[in-house]
Amino acid sequence: MTLEVLICTNGIEGINRVSLMNLPQVDGVKYLVSWQTELCNPIIPQELLRDDINVIPLSGKGLSNNRNHSIKHATGDICLIADDDLSYEAHQLQAVVDTFRNNPKVEIALFKHNGDDNKWYPDFEFDLTSMPRGYYITSFEIAFRRELVVGKVLFDPRLGAGTNLPAGEESVFINDAIKIGLSCRFFPITIAHHNGLPTGARKWTTDVLKANGVYLFIVHKYSALLRVVLIACRLSRQGKAKLIPAMFHMISGYIYGNQCFRNHL
Repeated sequence: MTLEVLICTNGIEGINRVSLMNLPQVDGVKYLVSWQTELCNPIIPQELLRDDINVIPLSGKGLSNNRNHSIKHATGDICLIADDDLSYEAHQLQAVVDTFRNNPKVEIALFKHNGDDNKWYPDFEFDLTSMPRGYYITSFEIAFRRELVVGKVLFDPRLGAGTNLPAGEESVFINDAIKIGLSCRFFPITIAHHNGLPTGARKWTTDVLKANGVYLFIVHKYSALLRVVLIACRLSRQGKAKLIPAMFHMISGYIYGNQCFRNHL
């Protein structure tokens, strides 16, 4: 069983970050770097010129497009979604493979990462159809059996960084997988260290709020408006957004979702 780590990056700074990841060389593990660049003849850093690393350039914008590009070109039995600000250890990558080997009925697995994010995790396994309160999905914790996912589930290119709706794409991806009957399960196993900014540092801008409204329409269509109120109240209490504007922008996103995302699965 082989593992392929699908690293998405953008621009010169991005590919330079990948070159500094010190990707461990592990038997049965390879890396695919999907590099969004507008350069005609992009130069791949020397550190990435290895037999176990494949760099494939991609023009255009949008992280979800980049994710889909990497999935399209993947060849490993197991694929692990990744970003360019992560670091791995050999035993962590082996743990991903072992999890799928020991759980043959699981088609998509989610894991843990550590770092400055201070993300909270439960200390037990659970099915993604019933997530504990306080847990949320992070894209680079997602791994899947390639043959069972490719051609069935993709990241919606209208969502995610680099679009006008810069949030929610990973949660929608998992929701889509569940809807078509794929087994999705969380395992409390740490597989990476995150070197980037804390997730909580993300600003709740107008676009992010609108994206959450679209997400609520797609995933929680009938309870979405109640959830808008609850989320807006929580953001207001935490000082991350003002109550009325937060509700307004999320409802705007819900309406936009009803207009433009009704064909989403």
